[in-house]
Amino acid sequence: MPLDPAIAAVLDQANAVTSTPIRTTDPQVLREAQRQLSATTARTQPIDVGSVQDTVVPGPAGDIPVRIYRPADGGPVPTVVFFHGGGWITGDLDTHDLVTRRLCRDVRAVVVAVHYRRAPEHPCPAPYEDCLAATRHVADHIEQYGAQLDRLAVAGDSAGANLAAVIAQTFRDENRPLAAQLLAYPATDFDGTYPSRTENATGYMLTTENIADLQHLYAGDDPALRTSAQVSPLRAQSFAGLAPAIVATAQYDPLRDEGLAYAQALRNADVEVFVRNYDGLIHGFLNMFPLSPAADAAVTELCTQLTRRLTTTA
Repeated sequence: MPLDPAIAAVLDQANAVTSTPIRTTDPQVLREAQRQLSATTARTQPIDVGSVQDTVVPGPAGDIPVRIYRPADGGPVPTVVFFHGGGWITGDLDTHDLVTRRLCRDVRAVVVAVHYRRAPEHPCPAPYEDCLAATRHVADHIEQYGAQLDRLAVAGDSAGANLAAVIAQTFRDENRPLAAQLLAYPATDFDGTYPSRTENATGYMLTTENIADLQHLYAGDDPALRTSAQVSPLRAQSFAGLAPAIVATAQYDPLRDEGLAYAQALRNADVEVFVRNYDGLIHGFLNMFPLSPAADAAVTELCTQLTRRLTTTA
């Protein structure tokens, strides 16, 4: 299927700008570029929700910033802990504010967005440790959030989806309940070989060279770490007993095939999985719904699928 026209226009602008290698670029420069890109793709007024609160939760290296979105509805509701994308290096609570507002409104859930420590200043396992600490805190104090322990989910996009998948595995191993995991174009296998890495190597915002640089800055070059389940969730010894999953990939994404492989691994372990490869879309489409009707339809479907798993009677 051809590239979605609205996204093609964004790519034309992005591809006209000469980019520097991520590995040798000041991370603050990368972060500012991500913030500017997010502002460009937003182009809309904030989505109304009941309330938004910036606060902190305790973490292994100090307080972890979080942003709590509450729906207008009163009473107990599900809770979604969300981890932003950005290659473990960029992204923050603001770059994904529109996405988390959309989740709060459409899923009718309390959404806790987590701003974890980022590489290269804080490489693996710091982002994972912060996300795990925040999710444990929410689970242990669920009465302060959605107040339904059996309706707790994790969600994320890209690097955030990688972290969500690993947190889901950790919660399974700790016998902690988790109702769902929403993984949007997840990175699941650092050292695997997949056709989409070649097919979509350049021209679609995220490049194969970008991926290599980001993964190096996050987890270095030690094969033992890169192939551990904490970094590459597709390398886990078992997928049995994991929370029901919603896995979204994009046709023109170099990470497409490893996301599909993760969905298949879950399905092979009899985990309930909804998986969709969205034709015409690229990596990062979750943030592009204000610009692209195709991306908007994809986000609507993902919210519907998550709602279904968080409201089904146990």
